[in-house]
Amino acid sequence: MKLCKKIVELQNELFEVRKKGQSVGLVPTMGALHDGHVSLVKRSIAENDVTIVSVFLNPTQFNDKKDLERYPQNLDADCELLEKCGADYVFAPTVKEMYPVPDKRRFDFPPVTSVMEGAHRPGHFNGVCQVVSRLFYITKPDAAYFGEKDWQQIAVIKQLVKSLGLKIKIVECELIREESGLAMSSRNALLTAEERDVASNIYRVLKESVSYATSHSVQETHDFVVNSINTYPELKVEYFSIVNNDTLEDVAKWDDCQGISGCITVFCGKTPIRLIDHIAYKE
Repeated sequence: MKLCKKIVELQNELFEVRKKGQSVGLVPTMGALHDGHVSLVKRSIAENDVTIVSVFLNPTQFNDKKDLERYPQNLDADCELLEKCGADYVFAPTVKEMYPVPDKRRFDFPPVTSVMEGAHRPGHFNGVCQVVSRLFYITKPDAAYFGEKDWQQIAVIKQLVKSLGLKIKIVECELIREESGLAMSSRNALLTAEERDVASNIYRVLKESVSYATSHSVQETHDFVVNSINTYPELKVEYFSIVNNDTLEDVAKWDDCQGISGCITVFCGKTPIRLIDHIAYKE
């Protein structure tokens, strides 16, 4: 495995890869890697000749400076894990390397960029599109791998690829959970053991709501989830949206469309850590 911190260094390596006609898979990450990331890397390795994992904490997608400052980082540990996985390249640029000049590009794909995370984190998806498009231009992958925990983000990236006319396959990978059911996230490392335990109730309630929904309305199901999670003093729901899988817009009735999911964001703990999850009601 080779660590590249400069764009030109990685591109020189990839020039030789392309000369051999080898396929390239890209796994974009912000570091603090865990088993969820490992599953993405292993899938890319299985489906491509060469796998690149980017490790870059992207400042442009954070609308809360404190959130950026406390996001966990450990490049040495990440590289050790990726070498064990069998990744070929780690791309870990500095902010200046990725953004030699301020990125003033604007990306907007309503409604998928304007609801849920888009509404609660102004500028977040614009920053995601900035960094992902940069990574795509730098690496020119055949396929890019994203975890379904960031369910809305995948929808945004698909719109980005379509808008830019890129021939990159976006591969959605299964959400990986801890034994407790808590969705794996780099942010989980910021939770205490007690907070981690109580956070497992997010998924427990979401699962219960699937059965609840069979005999209750959309609004009743929404209220059941929010009220159930908010009974825990350590948890506070920021939003819970029951949405059309295609447009990500809220639905009013279960028969409004074919695919329906519930997407939630919950703050956990005294120094609130923001956790996201989702569940399918209708596939």
